[in-house]
Amino acid sequence: MSRSESRLTGEAGEGEVFIHPSAEVSSEVELGPGVYIGPFCVLKGKITVGSGTRFLSHVVIDGNTTIGKDNLFYPFSSAGLPPQDLKYRGEPSRVVIGDRNTIRESVTIHRGTEGGGMLTRIGDQNLLMANCHVAHDCHLGSRIVMANAANLAGHIIIEDGAIIGGLTGIHQFVRIGTLSMVGGMSGIPKDVPPYVWASGNRAYLYGLNLEGLKRARLSPDTISLLKKAYQLLFRSSLPQKEALDRVRKEIPSGPEIDHLVEFIEKSGRGVLTAPKSSSHENHSGDN
Repeated sequence: MSRSESRLTGEAGEGEVFIHPSAEVSSEVELGPGVYIGPFCVLKGKITVGSGTRFLSHVVIDGNTTIGKDNLFYPFSSAGLPPQDLKYRGEPSRVVIGDRNTIRESVTIHRGTEGGGMLTRIGDQNLLMANCHVAHDCHLGSRIVMANAANLAGHIIIEDGAIIGGLTGIHQFVRIGTLSMVGGMSGIPKDVPPYVWASGNRAYLYGLNLEGLKRARLSPDTISLLKKAYQLLFRSSLPQKEALDRVRKEIPSGPEIDHLVEFIEKSGRGVLTAPKSSSHENHSGDN
């Protein structure tokens, strides 16, 4: 929808674009039907915004940024600004954000870099709570929750359905597996496998993320198989290769078991481990 078709004052009707008089929107910006741009927002650059997305106030969107439908941006959040990377030299990298995401106050989402594929991507239906940071070249799936002040360094992958506790810091190039849970105030230097609970500084694994698996409606049989795999992989004291071989031989194949094995095999930084002390074994109550 062109700027001439936008309503600049008053409340927009259904399907109309609303731009508050105090907002700054450059001529390059393309706005879908029903977009709301509140007071003192700034949208400047090659930006596309899908229908129904709302920028409440004081939101800054910059650079080459694509935002999907029905997203909600709270005050002082930003997306598409240059990365905090000393190697960045202004290359035309991008941010792509999907649909129905909630971006709370003071969240920052930075564009990609040449060394990371030129793209920072966020999927659908994610909740990024206040003061979260998504650095350059991160790739987030869908239905992820990042609690207040969770911070991602560059080149991080977070798979669908993961939950990141508040005040958590995640090291660059780390992967967080699907339906995993990272406890608050954790430091994550290595990959967190799918379906597990990780916590601590530096973090260890403390069993399966049982509550998350139940909410995702995994069957009791699947959860039971994941428990057996967890025991072999993280509590048997077996070398990783031998533990993976035993999982393949002793546990029936299925989407969740296969993904867990593949995730560990492809880890570049290595995966977190369970603590050696037996006093921690029942931390998550999954045994």
